[in-house]
Amino acid sequence: MKTKILKSIIPAAALALTLNFSSCIGDLDVSPINPQQTMEFDNDAVFNKIYASFSLTGQSGPNGNGDIDDVDEGRSGMFRSQWYLNEFTADEAHWVWATDAGIPELLHNSWGESCVFSAALYYRLYFTITLCNFYLGQEGNAADQEIRNAEVRFIRAYNYALVMDLYGNAAFTETVSAEMALGYSRSQFFEYVERELKECADLMAEPGKNTYGRADRVAAWNLLARIYLNAEVYTGTPRWDDAMTYAEKVINNGYYHLNTTGATNPVTGEKYTGYQMLFLADNNRNGAQYENLLVGLTDGETTKSYEGTNFLIQASYSNKVPTDNYAPSGADNNWGKCIRLRKQLIDKFFTTKPAEAATLQNMITAANDDRALFFNKGMDISVSDEGTDENLGYSCVKFRNVNSDGSNNAVIEFVNTDLPVMRIAEAYLTYAEASVRKNGAIGNSDAKAKIDELRTRAHAPVKSTYTLDDICDEWSREFWLEGRRRVDLIRFGKFAGQSSYKWEWMGGVYEGNQFPSYMSIFPLPVNEISNNKNLKQNTGY
Repeated sequence: MKTKILKSIIPAAALALTLNFSSCIGDLDVSPINPQQTMEFDNDAVFNKIYASFSLTGQSGPNGNGDIDDVDEGRSGMFRSQWYLNEFTADEAHWVWATDAGIPELLHNSWGESCVFSAALYYRLYFTITLCNFYLGQEGNAADQEIRNAEVRFIRAYNYALVMDLYGNAAFTETVSAEMALGYSRSQFFEYVERELKECADLMAEPGKNTYGRADRVAAWNLLARIYLNAEVYTGTPRWDDAMTYAEKVINNGYYHLNTTGATNPVTGEKYTGYQMLFLADNNRNGAQYENLLVGLTDGETTKSYEGTNFLIQASYSNKVPTDNYAPSGADNNWGKCIRLRKQLIDKFFTTKPAEAATLQNMITAANDDRALFFNKGMDISVSDEGTDENLGYSCVKFRNVNSDGSNNAVIEFVNTDLPVMRIAEAYLTYAEASVRKNGAIGNSDAKAKIDELRTRAHAPVKSTYTLDDICDEWSREFWLEGRRRVDLIRFGKFAGQSSYKWEWMGGVYEGNQFPSYMSIFPLPVNEISNNKNLKQNTGY
């Protein structure tokens, strides 16, 4: 339980705003749905609701009063929607219930302009952007108002960075108005996000000086490093030096650092590596809090949703497959191993099919890498058929709802594991990749040192040289199922419009098949095109 910490960020009263927002943003008008309702500004409520966007989907728990209309609330969260678009479309994750509405198009890279998950995330991002615009348009008088405003600007920039990455060209506004939003190009979004982050970073709290769960300037630096690493994709112009500069600022921040300390559960005797500690229920206090630059606060009692780590944990476990005897989930509910892992992810850790592992430690030892958090007893390494056989594809046991100190979680229907939204490990790979792209791999001691730190933390052997292909694989080993894989594959030319790298069911066939290059970005919702003459559908849709 994290109630004491959570109450300082998302008090229960903050979840019942004095505003209701229409899901059909069109011109981004946020007039109350109920004309008798008074729009009164509650500083704490709106500020906390903005942060709650990383964890919650509505006003009254997991379902029943969602933020976004005409969307299954359970699947409408910012992380889960983004995860669907970045993971199901790439080489790491498959879905057991492959016939669920909207899912086949993602798994087979065959979506069109009516893609329901693309539309749901679009509206979710602009819902949060509208909250930010509303907050910044008020006269707040909190004691730390300047810092709060900077944090809200950062979160708005974070959401616009996602818009830039996922949609390329879309709506832009900084105000709450009945006027039609402008149509921005990807390059315009890049310039805006870059400028905003540079300006607000200096106004945000110094590293480690903010309340846990709130962002400080290191998160802004990390997002700058991220957009610079992808600048060639977004603008056509590489920014390797800038990516290295800001990644180094993150690494040398003086407070956050890689967590290398594990623990032994005094109740069960299970041993956890430093990497595993990042994804356990006490990751707000077990050392992981010094690696996580930004989290989605999660509490099984206060933040009930089918979003974030609750989704990742429940969807990875099954009663039919006794994963709990191998690596307990710490929850009393599961969704029948909805998430199953594609063979291409397992291949990043093993050159040949691994033997069945009796324990998780056996799996880690066989992989020679702490990050190989898989369960494979009785399972086939391949998702050779898209039926509902849960034994096709390995299970994920990376995200869990257990405390490393052996203490119990009082509420286990919904999990208590905070969602790592940004980790400092990203800066190490960002620096290494940018350095290799600029200076080459041979003799690049700076890039090697950064990757060596991550691999040493994972007790994995280091290499004499890391090529770009090595680095692409290392992104997957370090961040698998954390919701970013599509982004990395695009940057390495291994996503749409190519056939040199394939994965299971890519393009709709088991062996993998090419799909068009325009699908590196997603379509704008059809209603948005109809309602706003300033917007134009992305090419190809």
